Amino acid sequence: MAVGRKTGGRQKGTPNKLTADLKGMILSALDEAGGIEYLRRRADDSPAAFLSLVGKVLPMQVTGDPNNPVSIVTKVELVALK
Repeated sequence: MAVGRKTGGRQKGTPNKLTADLKGMILSALDEAGGIEYLRRRADDSPAAFLSLVGKVLPMQVTGDPNNPVSIVTKVELVALK
């Protein structure tokens, strides 16, 4: 037994078969429901649910191009009060 070392099972990054099958079923159902037009209707009649879906498909971390990195600019403004 190799303590702390993976010796069997799926390779790292390989999706679980059940997860892959479920994703395929969801995409098939979306296609049969009307695809993009269906999603547009849901955005209009149920924006909270639609935005929840959008949040699930957006990347969790924003990264920039290594040659043009993302930067944050903070501005502090002092205002005199009377």
